[in-house]
Amino acid sequence: MVWVKGELLTSLDAANLDPTAQLSREAQPILYDRIDWFRRLANHASAKTTPLIARAASDGKLVWLMLQYVGNCRFEALANWYTTGFRPVFAGNPDDARKLIMLTAIAKRIRAMRDSPQQITLSPVPREDGTSTLLAQAFKRAGWLVFANQTSTSWKARVSGLSFDEYWAARPGQLRSTFKRKNSKADFNVIIYDQFDETAWEEFEAVYADSWKPEEGAPAFLRETAVFEGAAGCLRLGVCRLEGVAVAAQYWTVEGGTAYIHKLAHRESARELSPGTILSRALFQHVIDQDAVDVIDFGTGDEPYKADWMDASTPLDRIDAYNPRRASGLIGAARALISVLVARARGR
Repeated sequence: MVWVKGELLTSLDAANLDPTAQLSREAQPILYDRIDWFRRLANHASAKTTPLIARAASDGKLVWLMLQYVGNCRFEALANWYTTGFRPVFAGNPDDARKLIMLTAIAKRIRAMRDSPQQITLSPVPREDGTSTLLAQAFKRAGWLVFANQTSTSWKARVSGLSFDEYWAARPGQLRSTFKRKNSKADFNVIIYDQFDETAWEEFEAVYADSWKPEEGAPAFLRETAVFEGAAGCLRLGVCRLEGVAVAAQYWTVEGGTAYIHKLAHRESARELSPGTILSRALFQHVIDQDAVDVIDFGTGDEPYKADWMDASTPLDRIDAYNPRRASGLIGAARALISVLVARARGR
């Protein structure tokens, strides 16, 4: 029998949340798994966030599941639209069996709360690495009624061992032709910053405001993250200028062999010149040839243009777990089941 110790915390600053710094940059290679990321999420939330951190330990192995209360007896993943993958955070390198045992203990503990939630929603959860299956199994074993559905898509390019020239030769002919044609028509100046630069960031914000993109959801959050990642040497902020004016800008980070594309935009007035393509090519060349990354992650979304730059897409799931001990949980599960049945009927 495997012994598991679990606890529920309501503060990201609790002394016993991470006493051995297993949620630090040094211990966690992925930006979205770190305590600083979760603290920024909570601090910059549009409404006051009440975190619920479920923590479990077993034989030196650790796991955290970061949640937030959203009202009406419901909890969601502590995530926002900048999160490209939500997952439980592990330390101590537990095997798959131990991961399942610890997460099941967490799911049971949450269900046994005095004011247990009627529903928990986790999204966007990666399916490719088995996280979606793991979470669904854990909550099912703990007695929750679980529904998992694809909610978005993640595009990636596997570039390990490739030079940029090899990567570029494999891109669609139309993309390569567009770059060659547009690059010859204008005198673009591209600079990639690996430290935070105030002027460059102001240009990034100005380009974004003048683009086709909707209004930025949390600009202060984005800027603070860029400052933090710049101090760590992980920022790749690209600016493409034409006659001294920024016409395209992109915000990437690079760490642990992966380049993450967070934000990109170009001015509508410069659309015909394709400055976004010019800047994208420069950034891809930089992270492949200079940073020697293994993977380039284009975040969430299934926009058609991503297929030109990336190799393959994988699903991101939404997991809804309903508590059968609450009438509202049973009603929610019934509605979810009806939705599944209707979707299947339409599919036929």
